Amino acid sequence: MNIKRFHAPTSREALAKARMAFGDGTLILSNRPTANGVEVVATAEDTLSALDGGGSAGSSSNPPLLAPTPARSAPQRASQAATANTLGRNPVEEDTEQLAMSTLSFQDYVRERMLRRRHEALNGPAEPQTLSERSRDQEPERERMPAPAVVRHNPLRTIPMDIPPEPPRRRQEAASANLIQSNNQQSVMNELHAMKELIEDRFNTLAWLGQARQNPIQSNLMLKMIRAGYSPSLARAVLERMPEELSAAESVRWLMEVLERNLKTDLAEPPLYEQGGIFAMVGSTGVGKTTTTAKLAALCARIHGPGSVGLITLDTYRVGAHEQLRTYGRMLGIVAHLAHDRAALQDLLGLLSGKKMVLIDTTGVAPRDPRKRDMLDVLDLPHVNRLLVLNAGCHGDTLDDVLTAFKTEGSQQAILSKVDEAVKLGPAIDALIRHQMVLRGVTNGQRVPEDWERADAHKLISTSMRAPAKSAFDPKATDLNFFFSHSPDTMNERGLVDA
Repeated sequence: MNIKRFHAPTSREALAKARMAFGDGTLILSNRPTANGVEVVATAEDTLSALDGGGSAGSSSNPPLLAPTPARSAPQRASQAATANTLGRNPVEEDTEQLAMSTLSFQDYVRERMLRRRHEALNGPAEPQTLSERSRDQEPERERMPAPAVVRHNPLRTIPMDIPPEPPRRRQEAASANLIQSNNQQSVMNELHAMKELIEDRFNTLAWLGQARQNPIQSNLMLKMIRAGYSPSLARAVLERMPEELSAAESVRWLMEVLERNLKTDLAEPPLYEQGGIFAMVGSTGVGKTTTTAKLAALCARIHGPGSVGLITLDTYRVGAHEQLRTYGRMLGIVAHLAHDRAALQDLLGLLSGKKMVLIDTTGVAPRDPRKRDMLDVLDLPHVNRLLVLNAGCHGDTLDDVLTAFKTEGSQQAILSKVDEAVKLGPAIDALIRHQMVLRGVTNGQRVPEDWERADAHKLISTSMRAPAKSAFDPKATDLNFFFSHSPDTMNERGLVDA
């Protein structure tokens, strides 16, 4: 056979070379990519007639090559096969005579011959078999295996050598069923555990309420704490540890001592303005950050002089914020600088590195404001301490939200502002105790710097426990069941209350 290989950078050029060599009757046998481009194996259709003439030499009764042969009986095919074996015919000639190949069957035959030669080169020579014998050998396998999907042949695509087996669908379905069953069992177990914990906690609460009703001192103290603004969870966590043999006066004294011990302050340390450092005032809008900054600057300037204080403001959002801090600085003899971004803040901190105390006033943002994250990222610099300014007159839920949003890792410091406007200090003190914040100071007015006080736990607890005027929001003794209808916080397990 006249079969040639053509190499070219692209398939189009290789086909053009093959057409120039064999003319319009070019037959493409295979195509595969190579390192330099594409390799195309082609031949001419005229080769078919020469092959047919060589396979039927000495016999003029065979039909033309491209014409289909009539059906032959099995004895005739067996006799012809025996004659071919006695004459020592080439297997190619025998297969050609049996198939009477057309153009499509010839392409399949050439590919099979090439695969057979490659298999013999890898595994050694084997006794050749005709196509009819191989088809007879494969008939039982075809009966056992399902028929594969028919794939249309593309002569410009390489021949796949290895066909991956079908995925084991039954195993995947069984594994998915087992996974779903295990997940359902796990969810049922979780629900049962949650139900068990709820029932146990409810029974414990009912038992504790019954015991509290039997102890009038404990019941009165619990009602007093809730009326003062303390949360039911903190009240129960403290009163559960109260000794039973105490009298009324001793119980009140014990309760005050426990609350004072759990409210962390800096009363045993030097004041904030004498200690010095870099402090940034953060918090919600309208809590008094700018006024608190001016008070600390005035106290530090009174002791160490105006040249020892540096003022920086990041508040470029509120109208007149820079002018307000600049006015305070002009009264104290201190220059107030404005920083628009993190780079400007770094430059100003380097410029004011020799100061005793550097105070940074920031923009007030709500706890759920998207700008809060950007503002906190600007303050994420070395040696910059954040002071969270809390409004003492806010509701306990609002203070919880603010503390959760602005808390950072490391030292948690806070300043309690507008104490003079708060009707009850219980919610603020309760939030500081539960979030383990260190109270660094208290502001109780607008005067600079007179309305600044050190954080005294004894004074704050005593003020919070004083009986305020009657309010419509105060619960009654019969309403205590509603306050303890849900499970308390995990303060007991974490050890947040030191009783």
